[in-house]
Amino acid sequence: MPDSIAVRRLDATEAEARISELAAVLVDAVAHGASVNFMAGFSQGEAEGFWQGQLPGIADGGRRLIVADHGARLVGTVIITLAPQPNAAHRAEVGKMLVLSHLRRQGLGRRLLAAAEASAFAAGRTLLLLDTESDSAGDRLYRSCDWIEYGRVPGHAYTPDGRLAETTMFYKRLVL
Repeated sequence: MPDSIAVRRLDATEAEARISELAAVLVDAVAHGASVNFMAGFSQGEAEGFWQGQLPGIADGGRRLIVADHGARLVGTVIITLAPQPNAAHRAEVGKMLVLSHLRRQGLGRRLLAAAEASAFAAGRTLLLLDTESDSAGDRLYRSCDWIEYGRVPGHAYTPDGRLAETTMFYKRLVL
């Protein structure tokens, strides 16, 4: 893993300025088979629209965007969505955990996940949730980082190539 990759939180202003880079990471993930809500043929414009939709939550603090920068190039993302319900002030969800395909399997996903956990904990969240395609690279990463499986749903979501796939749900408790 190159030492020049920095993992940090982006505010809404910088996220908006870097929409095209955020979109490029998402397009790359979908093009390489990541089941992250979108289908094959997903365009840069559609990805930019997705990220534009995230900006209000980032601006109001309901979402935290953590990115990985390799020099001046954005190469990874993860979003922490803080539960807004009064009875869920201890909870957050992790999503859009993405690393450019040519940089995968070098520890960057692990670094992004650790930063997401730390950011959620700093926000007072002690229970994190996420879901991922069963038996995927993400599934293996979460297991190796001590996330606990709590269920599976067969045929939960389509993969980018149109195949129905099973989803595994995970949780992790963060302790003081």
